[in-house]
Amino acid sequence: MDPFDDGQVAAWHAVYERSQTHDRTFPNPWRLAEAHAGLREPGRRRRLLAFCGVVDGVVVCSGALSLPQLDNLASAVLAVDTEPSLRRRGYGAAMLAHLEQRAAAEGRTLLNAETFYPADAPVDGAGHDNADFLSNRGYAFGLGDVHRRLELPPEPGLLDRLADEAAPHHPAYQIRTWRGPAPDELVASFAVISASLMTEAPLGEVEREAEVADVAVLRDDEALQEKQGRVPYISVAVDRAGTVVAFTTLMTTVHEPGRGYQWGTVVDRAHRGHRLGIAVKAANLRALQQHDPPVREVFTYNAEGNAHMVAINDALGFVAVERLGEFQKRT
Repeated sequence: MDPFDDGQVAAWHAVYERSQTHDRTFPNPWRLAEAHAGLREPGRRRRLLAFCGVVDGVVVCSGALSLPQLDNLASAVLAVDTEPSLRRRGYGAAMLAHLEQRAAAEGRTLLNAETFYPADAPVDGAGHDNADFLSNRGYAFGLGDVHRRLELPPEPGLLDRLADEAAPHHPAYQIRTWRGPAPDELVASFAVISASLMTEAPLGEVEREAEVADVAVLRDDEALQEKQGRVPYISVAVDRAGTVVAFTTLMTTVHEPGRGYQWGTVVDRAHRGHRLGIAVKAANLRALQQHDPPVREVFTYNAEGNAHMVAINDALGFVAVERLGEFQKRT
């Protein structure tokens, strides 16, 4: 697909969006403007390729291939979405095979895919169409995530109480919050801890390398977020040396004014045990409420085995609404 052809992108996105929202209570697909920016200017961290499966001039299936460019160079992320009314005709299988061929041509041998299934499904989604589609084609279940939702505003006084309870455990740290790009004086250490997210979070049986920590790449990512109409809220814990040792990100978007998305949260291993995780998350939610009160719900994902983070989100009031399975295939 030509990412600069508005008609092609719109047709590709329409199938993707209908697929992603089909039979789901709380879907969260990329909006069209977000997809436009991501496809046209993905930055240095990855290449993004998009594909349309067409039958008789009609797009029946959409595909996407994400190719890391700085790390994880043997990996690719594949995504397939089929028009809901046209499933079980082999279109999705044909698209997946095409994506696998393109990944192989790029020298990628570790293929990653993920899919949703209901909250009451087994952890690995066995018996559900989406999970079976992948497992029947050689993809092994690697990690189960739980999709959670938080209604806002929180119970009165909850965030203050949680922050006050945590504060005596980290007197040597400063909690700071900002909207948008990272402050210059913190960006170097923020880039380092941000890059650790993909390997510090529980991996289950998933193979994954650490991301490259690079300030210029982080600034690229921030610029892309701005083009997509996204505004991040970030809270960090800073030690006495001025180093960011914990962070959490909440992402808002002009395309969904009532929603927020809890992205990553990481506490450096050397600084754990000081309740910095709950401190930064409470501070960030408080900032979101102060600056963007129209947001009435926040969504997040947790690895099911991440007991500490699940406990924090339970304390904040998040409720499980769906499952997400991460699958891999080695070729």
